Amino acid sequence: MINLRPVFLIMGLLTAGLGVAMLVPLIADLLQDDPLRRQDWRGFAAAAVLSLLFGVTAATASWGRIERIDVRQGFLITSLSWLVLVFFASLPFSMGEYDLSVTDAFFEAMSGLTTTGSTVISDLDEAPKGLLLWRSILQWIGGIGIVIMAIAILPMLSIGGMQLFRLESSDTSDKILPGASQIATAITMIYLVFTALCFFAYWLMGMNAFDAINHAMTTIATGGFSTHDDSFGYFLTDPDIVGPVDLVCVLFMCLGSLPFGLYLLAVRGQWTAAFSDSQARFFLLIACIFVTIMMLLIFFEFKYDLFTATRLSAFNVISIMTGTGYASTDYWLWGTFAHGFFFCVMFVGGCAGSTSCGLKVFRLQVVFAALSIYSKRLIFPNGVFIARYNGRPLTDEVFISVFSFFFVYFAIFATVAVILSMFQLDPVTALSAAGTAIANVGPGLGETVGPTGNFQSLPDGAKWTMSAAMLLGRLEIFTVLVLLAPSFWRN
Repeated sequence: MINLRPVFLIMGLLTAGLGVAMLVPLIADLLQDDPLRRQDWRGFAAAAVLSLLFGVTAATASWGRIERIDVRQGFLITSLSWLVLVFFASLPFSMGEYDLSVTDAFFEAMSGLTTTGSTVISDLDEAPKGLLLWRSILQWIGGIGIVIMAIAILPMLSIGGMQLFRLESSDTSDKILPGASQIATAITMIYLVFTALCFFAYWLMGMNAFDAINHAMTTIATGGFSTHDDSFGYFLTDPDIVGPVDLVCVLFMCLGSLPFGLYLLAVRGQWTAAFSDSQARFFLLIACIFVTIMMLLIFFEFKYDLFTATRLSAFNVISIMTGTGYASTDYWLWGTFAHGFFFCVMFVGGCAGSTSCGLKVFRLQVVFAALSIYSKRLIFPNGVFIARYNGRPLTDEVFISVFSFFFVYFAIFATVAVILSMFQLDPVTALSAAGTAIANVGPGLGETVGPTGNFQSLPDGAKWTMSAAMLLGRLEIFTVLVLLAPSFWRN
């Protein structure tokens, strides 16, 4: 029998923390000048009380020292905590001024905490500040949560090849890393510093303080929620902007997509770690290649000058590749090649141990290494070839984990696309909505869910399907699916 006490203790503490976080948008609503917009604070107050009540009750009932957390408890904590947090995070959306339906509120909260960035809310320019701030806070929390999970938990659970990133201080047993709390604290401090730097950079470029803090949180989390319907394109026409704010965003999207473990090593004095890490180098290489391809298309096809073509390409390609989901222009108008290009790029993602999503570039490296070994063995059947990653040999266990992940990932994508098509969505909308959900990107393709569209018009069944896909994609598929196996619950 699984000992559920640590599960409920951690779940309760996290929910109580979420309830405390709701006080920030509550105060923001109370400070608004427009009396009509102050009404939204009641929704946050009610949601905060319910979250604190549940969290404190669960934590108190299961209070006690946690000696260890084994693998099965790790799976339960990861999946159930995320689901419970999404439920309570949705309450302000349904209890506030916007009075979203249960479906829309859950979809918005899931999109926020999974840093997907798909939204059902329109007229963002006129929305209460508390609601806009809450969306950004959710993505910021989701970003730091996935980094800590990817560094301290998933490697111990051997999810989809993540065992490659076991820290040297971790053991090889079924116990979660003992120093997880120390790692979480250090990573959180780095995350806070990056958020502050991003805020000041945006502010110096001319953003007002409210826009700057919201976009700083959603940029470093590679989430993509904006305070304007035109997303980042709003700031390219804002007369108050005094510099290339989109290029600042590109920089911090890249920083959020690189492994935070490298920043941890840099803080400890190992500055060369980032340059020697093959995953970081590979990410930057393919990002440059993708940006160059799209820049050439824009330059020659649409006759933009070279600097403008580079800016548009860099921003939108990096945004989609990293799963951030901002848009500075309607790239749907760039033609059929751009449609297919962005559809493929959305699956790539960033590095393991980052706030980014998607397949993760290390898995692409493992696949390329496997293909290279296979090709060499076809040519030299008696040869002995060893695939390596960051100088370490890749085992059959890693290959099996990664290829299994690829198979299940795209099987789920295809299943979600078929289910969405059953709701009478056109092929482009169904395919891109399935892709953007499982890859946690945000905008899809087409007029309905594209960079200038919105997910409000989708049927409720489609939104629930996408919400499930977002959770599966964010938690690396197997973290959730393993709970469905009867053997998981046996002693």
